[in-house]
Parts: sequence; C-alpha cells; structure tokens
Amino acid sequence: MTTSALPPLNTVLVGDARQRLAELPDGAVDCIITSPPYWALRDYGNDQQIGSEPNVDSWADEIAAIGEQLARVLTPTGALWLNLGDSYARHPQDGSAKKSLLLAPQRVALRLTRAGWLLRNQVVWAKKNPMPSSVRDRLTTTHEFLYFFTRQPNYYFDLDAIRVPAVTPPHAGRRGRALYPPREAVPSLGGGISPRIDLNQGLAGMKARGQESHPLGKNCGDVWHLGTASFRGAHFATFPVELVRRPLLSTCPERVCQDCGQSWLRADQVINGRRLALGPLRATCGHSRWRPGRVLDPFMGAGSVALAAEAHDRDWLGIELNPTYAALTEQRLTEWRAKQPTKRKEDS
Repeated sequence: MTTSALPPLNTVLVGDARQRLAELPDGAVDCIITSPPYWALRDYGNDQQIGSEPNVDSWADEIAAIGEQLARVLTPTGALWLNLGDSYARHPQDGSAKKSLLLAPQRVALRLTRAGWLLRNQVVWAKKNPMPSSVRDRLTTTHEFLYFFTRQPNYYFDLDAIRVPAVTPPHAGRRGRALYPPREAVPSLGGGISPRIDLNQGLAGMKARGQESHPLGKNCGDVWHLGTASFRGAHFATFPVELVRRPLLSTCPERVCQDCGQSWLRADQVINGRRLALGPLRATCGHSRWRPGRVLDPFMGAGSVALAAEAHDRDWLGIELNPTYAALTEQRLTEWRAKQPTKRKEDS
C-alpha cells in the first residue's frame, strides 16, 4: 500500500509513468483515460520509452505491468479506458508471421483480464477521416479500439450523461401520442434520489406506446464514428478531445464526497410521467463536503484529457515522459483557459 501524498492537481508530472505512478497514493483518482505508445510505431525521444520493446508480447507485458499500478491508484468504483492501435508484423520475431496483423490490443486486453480487470466494452473508434494508405493487398485500417475496464462488478457509470438523440420517429398509428411508462416503481435511496439502474427494463412497454427510445436519448453503443484530432502542434499522435468526452462524463463523477468517497448523483424529477435523474446533484451518504471528480492520464501527450476535464469541471492529473510534450499541454491549456469564462459555478 502506498501512503504518499497526492501531488498538486491539474498539473503534468514529467517523467516515466512507471516511476511516477508509484508516487501516487492508493485510490487517488476516480477514472483513468489514456493512450499508451503503440508498439514499434513512433519514437518519443527516450531510450526507455514504451513501444520500443523487441516484440509485441514484450510490449503487451509492459502495458499489463503498468495496469497493476493503475489498479492501485484507481478508486474501487472507478474505470480505466485504454485506447490501443494495431500494426502488422514485419518479421516473425515481431510476434506473428510476416504481414500478419499482430492483434496487439487484444494481447493487452487478455493480460489485463487475467490480472483481475473486468472488460466491459471493446469500443470501436471508427475514424471519419482516417489516414490514407497506399496498401494494395488488403483493406485500409480505419479504426482503433478503446477498452473499458473496471475493477469490480459495481462501479460508477452515468449512461444518461452520454446518450445520443434517437433518429427513429414514433410509430404511426399507435394509439395516442408517445407516452413514457411511469418510473414510480424505481427503488429510492431517500431524498428523492434513485440509483443508476439498467434502463433496458422498460423497452417493451415503451415500444408498445410508440416510443422508440429513452426520453433523454439512446445508448450510444460501442461503435463511435469520430474524426481524428485536428490539433497541428508538435505532437503527431494527439488523442481527440471528443474521444475523451464520453468516457469522462460516464465514469468520472462530477462530485465525490470528501468524507466517504461516494459519488454524488442527480436528484429525480418527474417529467411527462417519468422519473428522470435531471435534478441538482445531491449526496447519497448524508455528508455535505465534496470535491470534483479526478481523471488521470499517465501518457498525457498533448493534453487532450486535461482539456476535456477542465471543459467539464473535473480535476485531472497527467504524467508525460517527454518534457516538450508536457510543455505543449501547458501551452494548450493556457490558450484554452484564456478563452473561457469563469468555470465551476455552484449547482443550485
């Protein structure tokens, strides 16, 4: 167990993630969103950098070993989102037959599940603007994976925060206008606050009434059609801010109790006969002191996770091996902050 003090938040710690993570206390962050260096793809200017291992299995072992530290610094109800890309073998010693897809992301995922992580989703990031390719004997690769891991079956997850508009109109000919079934039977935690539950429970009744989706929108699913980053700075593999938004909003709480660590939830409001968690944030534990949710990126790069965190009033902590990229993060944040009004207003 590590008992070191938490370093100042909203800063980048320069150094190797393997050493800097060891300095963080247990359970320090509520969410981890990161994209470690892919194997044999880029040179980040350090002899000990991850991605320079002799073969893909050694790389996967290294990422899995870092996963042990990530599990320690993550709260028990927290989540890990891991963006990983793949490549092709150039020689059999790379880890597969020449020209074969290496399945690098899947090798990491298997190692992490064997180490006790629960793999909740393998999200496909389908790139709207993929890099062009001159390859002529296979299809161009236009996607990457984003893995959603947790440490236990029960964890913080706010699906309502990342719902997307439904495109299917109500069925014509169904009786009356589209009405949502009442949610009064949802168990209450007291104080008008309901727990997060499986919202698939009422789909049959909703369809019978001519309504195709939840009133706040539909589940965004596990295929995300997003563009790559438009940032043109010195970092050539920038993590898109939009790719960070959904993991951040769904698994990094807005507020966390400072006394017991429980996440604050939004109070229920009855709208069109349904109880929806759209009210102000409230504690479920009876305490009143709170802090913003915290997200960690141990491979900060150009700071996309930091930008998304500040845009949505979360605290963040980054680790970056390359001092030039760490300075780039600070530069991007300074420019972004200068354009923003005063942040973090109190909820009513």
